[in-house]
Amino acid sequence: MELEQLRCFVAVAEELHFGRAAQKVGLLPASLGRHVRLLEESLGSQLLSRTTRSVALTEDGVALLEAARPILARLDGLAERFRASQRRRTQIFRIGAIDSAAAGLLPMLLQDFRDVLPDVTTQLFEDKSIRLIPKLLSGGLDLAFIRPRAGMSRNLVVEQLLYETAVVAVPTMHRLAERGNVSVSDLKEQPLIVPDRRSRPHSYDLTLMLFAEAGLHPRISQVADEKQTIVSMVAAGIGLSIVPRWTSTLAASGVRFLPLQGEVGQPMQKLPLAVAWMKAVRDPSRDAMLNLLRRNLTKYAALA
Repeated sequence: MELEQLRCFVAVAEELHFGRAAQKVGLLPASLGRHVRLLEESLGSQLLSRTTRSVALTEDGVALLEAARPILARLDGLAERFRASQRRRTQIFRIGAIDSAAAGLLPMLLQDFRDVLPDVTTQLFEDKSIRLIPKLLSGGLDLAFIRPRAGMSRNLVVEQLLYETAVVAVPTMHRLAERGNVSVSDLKEQPLIVPDRRSRPHSYDLTLMLFAEAGLHPRISQVADEKQTIVSMVAAGIGLSIVPRWTSTLAASGVRFLPLQGEVGQPMQKLPLAVAWMKAVRDPSRDAMLNLLRRNLTKYAALA
């Protein structure tokens, strides 16, 4: 007895009409009738009484229908469990992150997330906010860690997480390198390396705002894009740079990272980090990660 034959018989037994039963199982009536005949032959019993006008169940047909229904229901339930398990095993949760989040916050967060949802595969895309936001809006990402800005799409939910501490990258041979910390006033005559404002507006504006609050103008000597490039330029003696604290984790021979001391009476400007996702999109994996973030934000913030 084959499973397909049994399904065909049950469809006919429930509809008592070969045409309707064929539509139900997605077969031609002739093919459906052949499956039922093969089932009857394998069992050695007539299951259906057929005339040109009607179809009826025989006594053996009634007995088989009663036995087959729970069997097929259990098999269908088991198949759905297998499919659901496979979906969980192959589910990919796509996360976008700026370099600060990818290096500082996400390693511990992803480790905690794996403990909560071990069957979900995470895929990390590291990029700048100006490129992550369009990917999020187009459905290419499920969650993104970005620098928030004014005028973002109303289709996004943006939740502020923390502010990253700024430090100053200084060549080890520089006269300031032995200091415990530096202030903006200490940097007023120093050549500075800043990121390209088009790709990293928050990091660029941070340097300008800190100097403006101190009543000074920065001496910008070099513009670069990537943090690793900036740190390498500092090591080469091209200039100093105000960078997020996570940058100090980069392997950088010839560079010291000094805490940036705020001016007296002036609040220290820091770099905002937010998490964003699409409105009106249900995603249990995303919700699980957001719950972890909110519950453990103090622990993750210590890495920023």
